[in-house]
Amino acid sequence: MQARDEKLQQIINWATNNNDIRLVMLTSSLVNPLAPVDDFSDLDVELVFENMDAYQYDHQWTSLFGKAIAMVEEDETFFDHKHAMKMVLYDDHVKVDFKLYQKAAFINEAEKDTLPEDWDIGYKVLVDKDHIATKLKTPTYQSIIIGRPSEKKFSQVLNDCWWDMTYVAKCLARDNIFYAKFMTENVIRTDYLVPIIEWYIASENNWNITTNKHGRLFKKYLSPGMWQQIETTFSGSDITDNWNALFAYADVVHQLGTTLSEKLGYSYPTELEHNVRKYLSDIRSTPVSRIPTGG
Repeated sequence: MQARDEKLQQIINWATNNNDIRLVMLTSSLVNPLAPVDDFSDLDVELVFENMDAYQYDHQWTSLFGKAIAMVEEDETFFDHKHAMKMVLYDDHVKVDFKLYQKAAFINEAEKDTLPEDWDIGYKVLVDKDHIATKLKTPTYQSIIIGRPSEKKFSQVLNDCWWDMTYVAKCLARDNIFYAKFMTENVIRTDYLVPIIEWYIASENNWNITTNKHGRLFKKYLSPGMWQQIETTFSGSDITDNWNALFAYADVVHQLGTTLSEKLGYSYPTELEHNVRKYLSDIRSTPVSRIPTGG
């Protein structure tokens, strides 16, 4: 993307001629050989200062690289006093995430025994006036590789997933679509289905693969049939569609969960699934007047 490349060069030129800035480093997907990159990929730029106060508490300097149409600022208190963030979307559609470090804090992070995940997934030093980047270890790119779950973790995710399906059933019976969506999308999909799918894909690839954040590469690594099944877990606002999606969740969790249990040598909660499925069916067929209004 030409606009992104030009903006990065602007930042490099500015930093090179600014004595306050001692180091510039590019991180994240653009320097990670395992990450997908396209025209929407952000610039993740780390700036190291002798004193970053003037840049942390004033964002006017970000306008040097174009007109901002949106910005989010987070000060260092969000990160245990390690760094601050200014995430800027420019009118040329390039988004730059600026991470600001005090020089001493950066050196402290660089001298740790293992690289922080943000650096282990890849980095490229663009400017280093004081040679402090020599303290950085070489990225392993392993921190984003999907790991084999312990039996305890596997059991917990499966147990919690079936348990939380019961909340969705009650919400749908009460015509409470907001809470139902919270449970299916914020909890079941994010906390349970995503890791189950990740483990399944990793088990098919010798536990040496990444699917990127939040399932971005699921479609690439799943069979068309399995992808179709997973698509049926998505629904709109219609209550009947949400019931169908809930049972689709159950079917996907069963198929992937039982496959994984065999591959991993872990037990699968067959009785729990049977009991919860019966509960879901019972609630779906229960007249609304008989549904409790509590938790």
